Amino acid sequence: ADIHGSDGSPSSSQQNPKSTAKWAASLENLLEDPEGVKRFREFLKKEFSEENVLFWLACEDFKKTQDKKQMQEKAKEIYMTFLSSKASSQVNVEGQSRLNEKILEEPHPLMFQKLQDQIFNLMKYDSYSRFLKSDLFLKHKRTEEEEEDAPDTQTAAKRASRIYNT
Repeated sequence: ADIHGSDGSPSSSQQNPKSTAKWAASLENLLEDPEGVKRFREFLKKEFSEENVLFWLACEDFKKTQDKKQMQEKAKEIYMTFLSSKASSQVNVEGQSRLNEKILEEPHPLMFQKLQDQIFNLMKYDSYSRFLKSDLFLKHKRTEEEEEDAPDTQTAAKRASRIYNT
């Protein structure tokens, strides 16, 4: 039996292109990769803004919810966790003051879309660019490059000459 990735394509241990290259290409790519999300969360935790990506992920999950009762529960959870004035992980979005618990009674898949878009843009134009310059990202990228070189039969001298263009 072939092993297929979540997108239905055959998954292999040889990831092409490298995940860091994909993450660096766009925030969308980063958020589609569980490993990318994990690294981004680590970074945001250090910046005290992990709630942004958690809110974004919760909204993504919420949009896929079909069951009305489940949708109500998730909407309430998102509201209580990220949007209410007493929220434990409050996100900073415009218009959240207009949100009240009444809307939670009639949830619909896109009810948080505007807020989710705001948070996405906040991450994209703020923390994402810092993430790409962070040690956390750069270390992961170096590790990836080293792993790529490791199985090669290249000698250290060849590798050094490639690095220093000698």
